[in-house]
Amino acid sequence: MARFVALLRGINVGGANRLPMGELRAICGRLGWRGVQSYVASGNLVFEAEGEAGALAETLSDALAAEKGLEVQVAILPGAEIRAALEACPFAPEDDRQVHVCFLLSDPKLDETLLDRLRVAEEVLQLEGRRAFLHTPSGFGRSKLAARLERVVGAPLTARNLRTLRKLVEMLDGPAAG
Repeated sequence: MARFVALLRGINVGGANRLPMGELRAICGRLGWRGVQSYVASGNLVFEAEGEAGALAETLSDALAAEKGLEVQVAILPGAEIRAALEACPFAPEDDRQVHVCFLLSDPKLDETLLDRLRVAEEVLQLEGRRAFLHTPSGFGRSKLAARLERVVGAPLTARNLRTLRKLVEMLDGPAAG
């Protein structure tokens, strides 16, 4: 069995797509996944399973639709990919919440005109394959660029700050849940 990270898009954000993490872990258990652990209430999981990441993501997405009526995009990544994203981060912010790693769910089509229009001088976006790194020193929630990032990169995505990714790596490196 391999260890994976699941990143659910738009769970428990602004009161939408409500899903208690205990229920999410139970659904994953019924799928045969082992050692399922969640981190914060926004849909971050570490687990062990047999299979390929894309098929596992589709299985979880289908299960959420069938059991909870939720249409949620799911990105599942091998643990090594989360580690690689942290290592590839081009920024060293004072606060790990100022940098978000965006995992793109399809190939990007960068709209440079929109990027230039939305970005303030201090913000930096770096696109590398199907990952984007966004540094927002004044805050992700205040950033006009962050709010329209999918349109800028031309792909659906799910983003996590460096603090969350570091915690997920800690979980990957620790013992699996029973």
